[in-house]
Amino acid sequence: MNEDSYVKLARVLDTLPNGFPPTADNVEIRLLKKIFKPDEAELFCRLKLYFETPEQISQRTSIPLSELKEKLPAMTDKGQIFGIDLGGLKLYRMVPWAFGIYEFQMPRMDREMAEMCQQYEDAFGRQFFANTPPLMQVIPVEAEISGKHQVLPHERVSHIIENSKSFMYFECICKKEKALLGKPCDRPVQVCTVFAPIAGIFDNHPFGTPMTRQEAYDLLKRTEEEGLVHMTWNVQNGHYFICNCCGCCCGVLRGINEMGFDTAQVVNAHYFAQIDPDACTACGICEEERCQVNAIEPGEESYRVIAEKCIGCGLCVTTCPTRAISLVHKPEDQIRTPPQDEMQWYELRAKMRGVDISSFT
Repeated sequence: MNEDSYVKLARVLDTLPNGFPPTADNVEIRLLKKIFKPDEAELFCRLKLYFETPEQISQRTSIPLSELKEKLPAMTDKGQIFGIDLGGLKLYRMVPWAFGIYEFQMPRMDREMAEMCQQYEDAFGRQFFANTPPLMQVIPVEAEISGKHQVLPHERVSHIIENSKSFMYFECICKKEKALLGKPCDRPVQVCTVFAPIAGIFDNHPFGTPMTRQEAYDLLKRTEEEGLVHMTWNVQNGHYFICNCCGCCCGVLRGINEMGFDTAQVVNAHYFAQIDPDACTACGICEEERCQVNAIEPGEESYRVIAEKCIGCGLCVTTCPTRAISLVHKPEDQIRTPPQDEMQWYELRAKMRGVDISSFT
């Protein structure tokens, strides 16, 4: 019976748009056993992709309300589901493996889990990056686009921050996993940020650190200086996080660097960098220190950008000593407008994968 609970949970996770593919050695089942108890796995499978109160879940599933009021907060604390408390109104929903359960394991990630995640990443990544729309979109360094382009709201860091009332940062799960595997990153690790439109929602959070709006701006500025790429959910509305990523640890950027997927399959990028060969002094800073996806290469007398590999983050622009690099907005026929919101993303992704998510929506 216990084994059936984990197989059922794995099947549900693989039916969700983000996927959770099976492997020959069943490492995905071992991961679920590490994270869930059998009864928690069973309850997860009865939740939805949208928020519900315990009362609504009880009415829909016939699970006693007293049981739900005990288990749902505990599962939230364990990073198994997504739960929020809106001033006494408690809401819960299931989440995919990534972005979701995996990231929520940050305080519980240990060497054993890191080794299993590493073992599973190839199978997961090859299914994940083979389907569209991409999970993430790149948000360029705003100072390099303001006043130069007609910038849409979902292309601006400031739009996300100004539309939020609560701010928090915490350790990057990708960097923590790599460190546990003996490959620590030399860049800052406390760089993942989340936001919410409700004041005080991150007070007393179990592993994050609340911050002010100005501190959020300051943190993002520091990550730009450290050469980290801003990425967020590939939607137009409803952003609630900004990841600040390096090419050596980030599971998304490693899809480009290590798995060999085309940039367009892995992230949605709205810009690309361009180097003026007459102004370039071939110092190499852009290639050696700033680019996280190996999209810059030396030419005979100057460096050049490999446009199809560039993710348009703007990090190379900010440190060019001769201002030889600029960001260029992609032509209209190359722009992929993000889905309107999270639910539309799920619907489009489910259609691409050929999975039926109607029982979860």
